[in-house]
Amino acid sequence: MDNQDRIKRLLNYKTLLNQLQNLGFVKVFSDNIADALGVSASLVRKDFAIFGIAGSQKGGYEIASIVGKINDILGKNKEQKVVLVGVGRLGTAFLQFGKGFHNEGIKVVAAFDINPEKVDETKEIPVLPMAKLSEFVQENEIKFAIVTVPEAAGRQTIELLMSENIRGILNFTSLKIKSTDKTIINNVDIEHELARLIYNVNQLYNED
Repeated sequence: MDNQDRIKRLLNYKTLLNQLQNLGFVKVFSDNIADALGVSASLVRKDFAIFGIAGSQKGGYEIASIVGKINDILGKNKEQKVVLVGVGRLGTAFLQFGKGFHNEGIKVVAAFDINPEKVDETKEIPVLPMAKLSEFVQENEIKFAIVTVPEAAGRQTIELLMSENIRGILNFTSLKIKSTDKTIINNVDIEHELARLIYNVNQLYNED
């Protein structure tokens, strides 16, 4: 969990640093980052030290250097190809936002669906029949997938992806499927996340 929390902080650091770069800043101190993100400066320095991000007490950190290092850590200096399985409403939303991932080094290269009416190989992000999944994944050396199929098809779809040597799966079905030694599965339950958000807001409001 500590490492996962640290990765989340790295993403927050990167977002902040990009904002500072856009404002014309070249260097930054750990105190500046800490104040902006509501963490301690010592935690920022510890995170940076763990990942080999160097600075100086007097000169601070060079923003461009930190951003580059964080991109290396997160694998964003190399294009990461992703396929999407399930072109329903959520899947369609992902495809419409597909270009938005490019700045983060992520490219949705194809989508797959069992419904022939949704297949359209002429689109910028082609929608292909499930029968072509195995061939496409192998030919394009795909390691990541997003799953937005109905719950009834969730386990079968994820097992299929795992059998094709997909290494990372973002699972948007309501099924909680465990990672294996070869495949990391991140389960995202939008309904639960929304319910948790509503609960936290209501608790805050009630305290007022």
